[in-house]
Amino acid sequence: MNAHVQSSAKSAEAARTAATASANLFELPELPYAEDALAPVISARTIEYHYGKHHRAYVDTLNKLIIGTPFAAMSLQAIIEATAKDPSQAQIYHNAAQAWNHTCYWRSLQADGGSVPPPALSALITSSFGDLGALKQELATAATGEFGSGWAWLVLDGAKLKVIKTDNADNPLGSTRRPLLTIDVWEHAYYLDFKNRRPDYVKGVLDTLINWKFAADNLPTG
Repeated sequence: MNAHVQSSAKSAEAARTAATASANLFELPELPYAEDALAPVISARTIEYHYGKHHRAYVDTLNKLIIGTPFAAMSLQAIIEATAKDPSQAQIYHNAAQAWNHTCYWRSLQADGGSVPPPALSALITSSFGDLGALKQELATAATGEFGSGWAWLVLDGAKLKVIKTDNADNPLGSTRRPLLTIDVWEHAYYLDFKNRRPDYVKGVLDTLINWKFAADNLPTG
């Protein structure tokens, strides 16, 4: 094999390697628990479809969309912030945001959750809402009151906690509000288990699955 052929072969191999790497820019994060760990509120069947198909599709589609673009070298959060207000990049934004939102959602849940929040978060809850019951009521109202698909969020806004809701793929990233946890209220999050009874799903999440430690871990330090 002459030098030109060898050079061409190496270039082709490098291109294939680069393409393969680009095609796997983001991976579907592993669940922090078994698929049946959140039952009976969220069944293994729901996890199979919601995580295994919907969440995976957002990650896979995003990877296809950003190959060969400047976004391929960016973090997921940076992609979201760069595309959030650019209609020409709406498809990338929606898939990136949904990939991030779902990862946040899975970590906002835990088996045998809903217990007393850690001290630092508990103090903020008291100063912001009065007590944990009032916070849970605000989260329930936001989650059940979201018209159509979206998310309910607990965020840190300055020195206070707030509850907000967002439509479709939107999230608080890129704003002054720091997301601490979220509840997914797209129909695929609950329909197999609750049909159209979204309030029952939300109550189950808040009473038995919400991961207050995850929210506390997202508070700024120092």
